[in-house]
Amino acid sequence: MSEVPIEDVLAVHQLYGRQSHAIDSGQAARWAATFTPDGEFVSPSYPEPAVGTAALTAFAERFHAGCAESGERLRHVVSTVEVRSGQTADALRALAYLQIVGTPEGGSPRLHRLTVLDDELVRTTGGWRVRRRTVHREP
Repeated sequence: MSEVPIEDVLAVHQLYGRQSHAIDSGQAARWAATFTPDGEFVSPSYPEPAVGTAALTAFAERFHAGCAESGERLRHVVSTVEVRSGQTADALRALAYLQIVGTPEGGSPRLHRLTVLDDELVRTTGGWRVRRRTVHREP
């Protein structure tokens, strides 16, 4: 396995930051744009995968609407990121922990989920994008 250039590692961290801030603030199209046009989001927390920009945008809209209905502010906290080389120079694999923390109005924060992100990333003209994200829930 070859060493991943530090510029690419930093770009992946920036990508995860953009994703977290976008979905937490209700910017569904911005969140979906961090995936490739045919990108996939697969999670056991949801009945079926979201595939493609339109489905990813709709997923993020539903997620944010659910938060608004519950009166709880959710935050995606990505940590312990490991970026590995992919099968080509324009592909990477990233593993990370994702905590989803919720804070009700006037309440205390609580951990909703602790998951592992397993991402296939590809280099595009706009930078690194998620081609496929598989979420694994902790038991």
